[in-house]
Amino acid sequence: MRYRVDIHADAHTRAKAMAEDVLRGLGSRPRSLPPKYFYDAEGSRLFEEITRLPEYYPTRVEEGLLSGLAPALMRDLAPRDVVELGSGFSLKTRRLLQARGGAPLRYTPVEVDHTTVAASAERLIDEDPALQVHAVVGDFERHLVHVPVPSGRRLVLFLGSTIGNLDAPERQALLVQIRQLLRRGDRLLLGVDLVKDVAVLEAAYNDAAGVTAAFNRNVLRVVNGALGGDFVPERFRHHAFYNVAEDRIEMHLISDRAQTVRIRAIDLTVGFEAGESIWTESSYKFTRPTVRAMLGAAGLRLDHWYTDAGQRFALALAAPTAAAATAPVTHAA
Repeated sequence: MRYRVDIHADAHTRAKAMAEDVLRGLGSRPRSLPPKYFYDAEGSRLFEEITRLPEYYPTRVEEGLLSGLAPALMRDLAPRDVVELGSGFSLKTRRLLQARGGAPLRYTPVEVDHTTVAASAERLIDEDPALQVHAVVGDFERHLVHVPVPSGRRLVLFLGSTIGNLDAPERQALLVQIRQLLRRGDRLLLGVDLVKDVAVLEAAYNDAAGVTAAFNRNVLRVVNGALGGDFVPERFRHHAFYNVAEDRIEMHLISDRAQTVRIRAIDLTVGFEAGESIWTESSYKFTRPTVRAMLGAAGLRLDHWYTDAGQRFALALAAPTAAAATAPVTHAA
């Protein structure tokens, strides 16, 4: 069997989690919504459009780094087991898989959307006769315990600077979980966006075409569709800025008037004052020292640091230290 899928987050589970997140985020101040709810079909389309915008450098810079790095990395590590967190359609990962020279390999994408996983797996298997896919449909913050035991030397991928969407406690907890997936000889390849000129950072989240603004407002449409909300997205203004003290981009939706929103499925009525915001995303930026410290606190050692000539984005290759940060967990069979 070349394709296997283990489902740990079905539609009912996701709907329940969303209801809890929205009740918690909008039922208190400051108002907030988790960024993972940007991504329905329209949100995914808009984000793909964002990655092609001239202002938005992270995707193309990371892809360039992966293209240059892939042959030597796959030759030197010779992994037989690749795990990817938040895999999406596995588009970047194909560069690494193709660079291994056709050796047998098992690929384990961890992704919340079953449809996306299945479509990606079908394409990868058709292209690669030596590839097996064992997918885990679930939330990578909660379901890494279900990643199957290693089939050989393992490479874990966490690309796109997705780790920057997590606050410090959450990203540290996740890195500890990742450390528990690794044995001697295994590696983690982590994508991180770097601290840089504020104008460059803010332009990436305030594109001239307004695509990021539409993407930001789409979270309100997702809440409307899933939970019976009556948000009027056009009554909220996109606002993104760099918080220098916290080294992060913040994205907000600013209410342009006093208004009341009802969300029927969770029996919630939310009153917004004019100028009040919903905090929809944080995107933390890093330096080499902060990445080294973050990894070290989770029992990981920074082995190699790859960045572009403009020092905009980096890929950090990390190894497990001799002693695990915590006791190992039991993996699913």
